[in-house]
Amino acid sequence: MLLASCSSGEKAAQSPSNNAVIDSAASTSPTIKSEAPAPKSNKGGQVVESGKYHLELVTEKSASETHLDIYLQKGSDHQAITDAKISGEVQSPDGQSKTVTFTYDAEGKHYAVVFPGKTAGAYQLKITAVIGGDKADGRFSFDR
Repeated sequence: MLLASCSSGEKAAQSPSNNAVIDSAASTSPTIKSEAPAPKSNKGGQVVESGKYHLELVTEKSASETHLDIYLQKGSDHQAITDAKISGEVQSPDGQSKTVTFTYDAEGKHYAVVFPGKTAGAYQLKITAVIGGDKADGRFSFDR
């Protein structure tokens, strides 16, 4: 009798008509566990993962400008990259574009530029970082 009840339990778990059992089994599937985790912010900003590179934008507004800080890191331990060339194209809410060049701030371990835009609204920022022979791109937005 014990064999019969175990056997029938196995059939129920394999039966397509028993969705609860199948769904419960699917939740432990290695396929679900192997999905890539969402990028995590280290500094409280917007994050883009570009290949092996981690780009994070942190903005700080003042009355007449916006400070744009880019944290460019690599590896699972997010090591700071100090020798990249980073440029950005900022599109303001009125459709005008301006190119900005970021400089490295060794103390803060990030790249920074001050953007003089005062127009209220949403700004679009496209970043291109050149690291040796590699390139990392990221798209961000910020409000003013």
